[in-house]
Amino acid sequence: MRTTDPLAVVRNLGILAHVDAGKTTVTERILYATGTTHKRGEVHDGTTVTDFDPQERDRGITIFSAAVTCSWNGHRINLIDTPGHIDFADEVERSLRVLDGAVAVFDAVAGVEPQSESVWRQADRHGVPRIAFVNKMDRAGADLDAAVASIRQRLHPVPLAVHLPIGAEDAFAGVVDLLGMHALTWDDEGEARDPAPVPDVLREEALRRRRLLEEAVAELHPAALEEFCDTGALRTGTLTAALRDLTARGEAVVVLCGSAYRNRGIEPLLDAVLAYLPSPLDVPPVRGTHDGAEQERPADPAAPLAALAFKVNATATGRLTYLRVYSGTIEQGDTVWDATAGRAERVGRILRVRADRHARLDRAVAGDIVAVVGLKAARAGATLCAPDAPLVLEPPGTAEPVVSVAVEALRSTDAGRLASGLARLAEEDPSLVVRTDAETGQTVLSGMGELHLEVAVERIRRDHGLGVAVGRPRVSHRETVGRGVSGFVYRHVKQDGGAGQFAHVVLDVEPLDGTGSGFAFRSTVVGGRVPQEYVRAVEAGCRDALAEGPLGGHPVTGLRVTLTDGSTHVKDSSDTAFRTAGRLGLRDALRACAMVLLEPVAEVTVTVPQDAVGSVLGDLAARRGRVTGSVTRAGAAVVTATVPLAELFGYATRLRSRTQGRGTFTSRPTGYAPAPAGVTAR
Repeated sequence: MRTTDPLAVVRNLGILAHVDAGKTTVTERILYATGTTHKRGEVHDGTTVTDFDPQERDRGITIFSAAVTCSWNGHRINLIDTPGHIDFADEVERSLRVLDGAVAVFDAVAGVEPQSESVWRQADRHGVPRIAFVNKMDRAGADLDAAVASIRQRLHPVPLAVHLPIGAEDAFAGVVDLLGMHALTWDDEGEARDPAPVPDVLREEALRRRRLLEEAVAELHPAALEEFCDTGALRTGTLTAALRDLTARGEAVVVLCGSAYRNRGIEPLLDAVLAYLPSPLDVPPVRGTHDGAEQERPADPAAPLAALAFKVNATATGRLTYLRVYSGTIEQGDTVWDATAGRAERVGRILRVRADRHARLDRAVAGDIVAVVGLKAARAGATLCAPDAPLVLEPPGTAEPVVSVAVEALRSTDAGRLASGLARLAEEDPSLVVRTDAETGQTVLSGMGELHLEVAVERIRRDHGLGVAVGRPRVSHRETVGRGVSGFVYRHVKQDGGAGQFAHVVLDVEPLDGTGSGFAFRSTVVGGRVPQEYVRAVEAGCRDALAEGPLGGHPVTGLRVTLTDGSTHVKDSSDTAFRTAGRLGLRDALRACAMVLLEPVAEVTVTVPQDAVGSVLGDLAARRGRVTGSVTRAGAAVVTATVPLAELFGYATRLRSRTQGRGTFTSRPTGYAPAPAGVTAR
């Protein structure tokens, strides 16, 4: 690593976790430890820096990803606190797209929870190196070894614990650092004491764990193995370097522990961020495309500009666009090229972000995460680049909405303001989709879950002062082929003066390998009876037909269409004619098939007291839930079930009433499943 390069002392990282694992508290303690704040913010008091939105403080959860910048030991850390609730996974996705590393926070009692697993898989897709912090070591039932075992079993990297707890539960006082082989403790106020020798009572266990750590690293790292074979041990420098390499390659995850609420373990976590997570220099150059050719841009302030907009926020003082600058330099007043939209934009101001507070900058360089003011139309996912060196970076993926509600203004005179507010919401959050129902004329708002839509509607009410009526939530159904048809003939003939249209196609329609998702098209036409350019037009027409199925106008998925025969007319055949034949022919063929309605399903994890298990299981069965597992953890029962998403509306209230407020649940969409007879789209 080039330590003389300014980028070597930059870390761009995110905090990832399941809801209520202590992610925001970890962020607050990092800000306090680095001197960025002078008072510890608390989630339950609504005094946190990153949860600054009124709804976040009211609900006690993170809803919107928030960026902050702080300094530690001569390094600048650009930190993004991400949401933990599954409904806001799209916020996590956009953040992970621009991060170089992450800290995954786990509850020391619960270990890996469902959303922990989901965000871990998201980070896997983006190749983001991670370290793990096992939080809440002061809770009753906290167990570092059990948490490490759950990481190994459910997430499948090799967890390498570098801490040994000193004390347990209420008596948790600190950790033994297995690399430095010294004790790190904190006083009752959370202030760090000077490193001390390992307590005699823990010395033997600490030596045993250090040995296990060396052996595990030697198995994974060739250079460490060579030294281990030569000397029978690993020097601390070798161990640190090997852990950094293994973290960067994703072959292992360094595990630390502490209690963020009691301010214990934060300083070692910051040291680990600097030691093991990469700087912008350590990650591969960003890749993009221009005119169909792939290009690379290095993390070099002197290279042409390439930046990705990953978040847009409309505030009372203007429109903020959050950028990760991958290469080049951007200065106040610069004209940049939005390569995604194909238009020029002017940068008014550049801001260093600390949640809802900002500090002005003259410039931002490669490796920076900043906000800019002045961009009028850039959306999340847009690439901003130098006008003379255009490049398009891959945008973050956007999840498909699964829940919809109808919204309307209580006063007809507010309809225009409501439409404007919804458009701004959709601009800020690409996972929200606004459309008008062609049959009913209703405005339909679609999102990732019930809570996601509740938050969106509440923002309309608060930010715009509008009265809004909300219809019952509806889920997005799909249709698929249960039994197909063969040899379905469709002839498209149109003659109304001048050149006519003629297309003749023969289609086979069948389920796609029983997967219930996807679409495949192929042609087995021989002898040139349908020319290749018309085959492509037929495929395009078939894809058009998938937008509305015969059961209820829902999108169609999970089928294979084969063009087996057809014919052309020497004058009247055209791409347009065959595309129309493909669309209308498949539409009629689907009416002849046995179609199956698919409904979205979710994996639900319910945590309840033992005495409420029977009541909860009965309620899940009434909601057409299928129980897939049940374990006892820390005196509570954890039930896992697959439940249709439509049956989960209002479940939180019902669960609280059945468990006297002691039950909690989380859910994550897992796909679609056939709806039983009698269930209709609603």
